[in-house]
Amino acid sequence: MAPRNLLITGATGTVSGALLDQLSGRGIRLRALVRDPAKAEPLQRRGVDAVVADLGDPRSLPAAFDGVDDLWLLTPNDPRSPEHSMNAIWAARQSGVERVVRLSAVGAAVDAPTRSGRLHALSDHELEVSGLRWTILRPHWFMQNLFNEAGDIAEHGVVRLNLADGRVGMIDARDIAECAAAVLLDETSRHDGRIYTPTGPRSLSLREVAEAAEGELRRPVRYEPVGDADVERRLSGFGVPDWTVGMVTEYARAYASGWGDFITGDVEEITGRPARGVERFIADHREAFVR
Repeated sequence: MAPRNLLITGATGTVSGALLDQLSGRGIRLRALVRDPAKAEPLQRRGVDAVVADLGDPRSLPAAFDGVDDLWLLTPNDPRSPEHSMNAIWAARQSGVERVVRLSAVGAAVDAPTRSGRLHALSDHELEVSGLRWTILRPHWFMQNLFNEAGDIAEHGVVRLNLADGRVGMIDARDIAECAAAVLLDETSRHDGRIYTPTGPRSLSLREVAEAAEGELRRPVRYEPVGDADVERRLSGFGVPDWTVGMVTEYARAYASGWGDFITGDVEEITGRPARGVERFIADHREAFVR
């Protein structure tokens, strides 16, 4: 049987990058869609067929989608996300793509407490009625978000975030990538029409995360709850767009209210092994949290 051709969008991001690592050497022809020509060469050196195109411009997509069997669909988290997803699904249908595995967002629904969740719900529904084979992943809060706190952890031994005492079933993005890889490598139809919500193994408060970091790093680490304005000023100082700053605040308020206090067994169901815990995450990335 000829190898299947997989197109990966968002190829230079956290989850898609980990997915490329998972699928390298697994008998799949890998193609990556990139907007920036400068980012194509590093992928090509890894044996990935990098194609320059833009999900915001449907005229650029036919060549990228030509001959593709499977699509990993990850769109930027911004106001144009539904448009980008729509263009990708249109190009997939035009090119004869058979299956789409889409990265959505935790709690995606028309009444979600975040603009991101509401926009993802639109795109999820469009894929569900597209006539294509599909699987949707709606992962929880990424442990990789802790990298944004790495400087404060390393220099001051503190995590400063606006989640109050909310508990979250946070997940390592590597587990999301392994779930996606398992679905894409599965030659049966058992994942077709399924919506999964991958989470970590425990729902944790940030105080418990700080305790885990303290144990792994062998130095004091504490959690210091801050207000929304503090985090918004920090994000704006980094050049984060106002829309995204507002979205992050919406998620923080939802998590502070208890909205994210749950876990599922979806990682183990898909991959056959338990999800990684936060201790493993910190240990594997210890260099990011020390100076």
